[in-house]
Amino acid sequence: MTSEPTRTGATEAGDGGPVSQTLARVSRLHRLSGGKLLRPTGLCSGQEFMMMALWREGSVRQSELVKMLDLDPSTVTLMLRRLEQGGHVVRTRDPQDRRVMLVRASAESYALRPKVAQAWAHLEERTLDGLDDEEREAFARILSKIEKNLASTDDG
Repeated sequence: MTSEPTRTGATEAGDGGPVSQTLARVSRLHRLSGGKLLRPTGLCSGQEFMMMALWREGSVRQSELVKMLDLDPSTVTLMLRRLEQGGHVVRTRDPQDRRVMLVRASAESYALRPKVAQAWAHLEERTLDGLDDEEREAFARILSKIEKNLASTDDG
C-alpha cells in the first residue's frame, strides 16, 4: 500500500512561495472585482486602462499605446477594435505619415470617464477596507517596491 506524500508547506518544490501564491490570488480577485464594477460602463476589465490613457493623452500613435500600456501589439489591436466597435475610440491615419495609425477617445466616451473613476475609487476602498492610514501608506510603499522588483527582472 502506497501512502500519499505529506505536505510540508507552501514552499514545497513545485508550489512556489506563499507570498507569490497569495499575490496571484489577490490579483485575480482584484481584477474580477474591478470587472464587475466596470460592467455598467460597458468596458471590459483592462479596457479602462486604455481609455484612461486616451482621455489623458488625447490623440496618440497606436505604437505609443503599446509602450504606455506595456502590452503586446496584437493585444492592443484587438482591444482597439473592440473599443472602436463600441464607439469608444476613433482610429485615423496620421496625415503626416499614412502608415501610422492615430487613436483618440471618441467624444461620447468622455461620459464614461467619471463612471470609470468612480468604479476605481470604489475598488480602492473595497481593497483597502479595514486598513488604517498608516497601513495603507505602508502597503502602497511595499507594492511599489514589488512592482519595481518585478519590472527590473531579467528573466521576464
